[in-house]
Amino acid sequence: MSGTLNTTYDNVIFALHLNSEAMARLQEQAATGSQVNRTSDDPSVSYRVLGLNSQIASLQNYTDNLSEAMSILELSSAVIVDMLSHFTDTKASLTQIISGTYGEDARDRAAEGVDQTLEQIVLLANSEQMDQYLFGGGNTASAPYLVQRTDGEITTVTYQGSYEDRNIEVAPNVKTSALHVGKDIFQSDDRGEPVFLGDTGAAAGTGTSSSRADTWLTVTGSAGNYNLSIDDGLSTVNTDGTDTNLAVTNSTTGEVLYVDTTAITGTGVELVRMPGTYDIFTTLITLRDTLENDRNLSDGQVREILDDAMNSLDEMSDLLVRAEVSIGSKIGFLDDLKDSLRNIEYFTEDETTRLQEADIAQVAIDLSRREALYQISLSVAVRLMSVSLMDFLR
Repeated sequence: MSGTLNTTYDNVIFALHLNSEAMARLQEQAATGSQVNRTSDDPSVSYRVLGLNSQIASLQNYTDNLSEAMSILELSSAVIVDMLSHFTDTKASLTQIISGTYGEDARDRAAEGVDQTLEQIVLLANSEQMDQYLFGGGNTASAPYLVQRTDGEITTVTYQGSYEDRNIEVAPNVKTSALHVGKDIFQSDDRGEPVFLGDTGAAAGTGTSSSRADTWLTVTGSAGNYNLSIDDGLSTVNTDGTDTNLAVTNSTTGEVLYVDTTAITGTGVELVRMPGTYDIFTTLITLRDTLENDRNLSDGQVREILDDAMNSLDEMSDLLVRAEVSIGSKIGFLDDLKDSLRNIEYFTEDETTRLQEADIAQVAIDLSRREALYQISLSVAVRLMSVSLMDFLR
C-alpha cells in the first residue's frame, strides 16, 4: 500500500509541476509578447532567428557603408561643381580680354584672378572629409597634390596620391570606390598631335612626345647652330637645323618633346600645346603666365596663345562635367541599392518578428485553459492525498 500511495503522490506532484511550467511559459509569453524567450523554448525557431538577426546586422553594416560612400561622393560632386564654376568664370574673363572689352592694362588684374582661381582649385583638389582626402585614391592620409612655388606663385602641381581606387563593400560581392584617383578625375589622357604656337619655325617631329599639357620651347643661337630647351635653359640640345626628329628633354621632369628643326628660321620662345593631355592646374598656370608675359612674348604671340587657351579651358570643363556626371550616376546607383537593402532588411525583420511574436489572444485562451486545468488538478490531488487506511478497510 505504501508503494502504491508513493507512486500516486509522485505522479500527482509531477503532473502539477508540468502544468505549472506550462502556465509559467504562457505568462512569460504574455508579459514579453514573444513566444521564444530562450533557445530551449523552440531550438528550430531559435536557430532561424539567430540566422535572421545575423543577416540584419550584415545588412545594417552594408547600409552604413553605403551612407558613408554616398556622403563622400556627394561632397566630391559638390567640389567638382565648384571647380566648374571657377572655370566658367575664368572663360568669361578670358573672352573679355580676347575680345578687347578691356585694355592691355587689364591683363595683370586678369592674371591675378587666374592665380587666385588656381589657389582655390588646389585647395578643392585637396578636400577631405573625416580625415580622408577625397581625390588621393587608396592613400587617404596625405594631401594628394603637392605644389611648388616661385616668388610666391604656384609653378607646378604634382600628384602624389595613390593610383588605385579605395573600394568598400556595399552589398554581398558588390564593391565600389568613393575615394577617387585624382589623376583620373582632373587630367585628360587622350594625346593628340603637338601644336606649336610661335614664330621660330619649329614643328612636331615624327616621334611620340611624352611631354604633357603646355611646354615652353626656347630656341637660341643662329642658323646652322641652334640650341633648343624645354626647361627654361637648364639643359639644351644643339642642332644644325637638319634634324627631323630631335629629342629635347626636360632635365627636371624627364619629359621628351620631339621637334622637326628643318624649318627653324629664327630664335625665340614659343608655346607647344599637347591636346588631350591637360590637367586643371597646368591649364591655369599657363594662362596666368601668358597674361603676366614674363617671357616677353610679342603681342601677337600673346593673343595667339590666349585664343588657343580657350580650347584647353573647354577641354578641362568637359573633363569636369564628365566626372560630375559619372559621380552623380554612381550616387544614383548607390541610392537605389540602399533602398533595396533597406527593403530586404525590413522583410527580414518582419520574418524575425513573425517567428518570435506571440499570439496574445491565443496565449490568453491557453492560459485560461491551463489555469482551469490546474484548479481541477489541485482538487483531484487533494482528494487523492486524503486517502487513508480507513478508505481501504471499507
